[in-house]
Amino acid sequence: MILTGVLINVFAIIVGSAAGLLLKKGIPERMGASIMNAMALCVLYIGISGALEGENVLIAIVSMAAGTVIGELLSLQQRLEHLGSWIQSKCRPSGDGASVAEGFVSASLLFCIGAMAIVGSLQSGLSLDHSTLIAKALIDGIAAVVLASSMGIGVMFSCILCLLYEGAITVCARFVGPYLTTSVINEMTCVGSLLIIGIGINMIFKNKICVMNSVPAVLLPILLCRFM
Repeated sequence: MILTGVLINVFAIIVGSAAGLLLKKGIPERMGASIMNAMALCVLYIGISGALEGENVLIAIVSMAAGTVIGELLSLQQRLEHLGSWIQSKCRPSGDGASVAEGFVSASLLFCIGAMAIVGSLQSGLSLDHSTLIAKALIDGIAAVVLASSMGIGVMFSCILCLLYEGAITVCARFVGPYLTTSVINEMTCVGSLLIIGIGINMIFKNKICVMNSVPAVLLPILLCRFM
């Protein structure tokens, strides 16, 4: 089944979030904050490691600049936040100050942006190889436990965006596959990893960078690698 890897990833997020919610009351606030900071450092490490995969720094710069302009014009960050707020309006207040919207936005960006989401989905669509998405599911499941324990049920709802995002890439893989050379994938990994670094910074400093508005940059290396 072409969406097997995607569904496993979504299931892992749901299970991890549920476990985090169960642990929520048993984790002291100070410990939860420390765990989040430690998680943020791990996210930064993943982002920095992936960013080094880039072969042409000019492609990364142009992709980030042009992609951010596109994202700003489309108001992607605002739309995502509105979606999170809508979900929050349909939920009962948690009573502990946790924002459903904040958890949804932060988790959605973390689970959807990055090389593993893109490459894994492409592998599932092109060759029915779900190994990368299964590995990602393990990572996301562990991350969901930590995030949900401190940010609440909004983290669980991020599985909806993950399903749509990875599912769309998987289904469209056969159309874009011929354009994805090793160089293109490396540049997409680099740009996506720069956005992951932004997520790590936001986890520490509380949403200083509108990462979602730069998401279109991940796709631009497909075009730029042909001319640069």
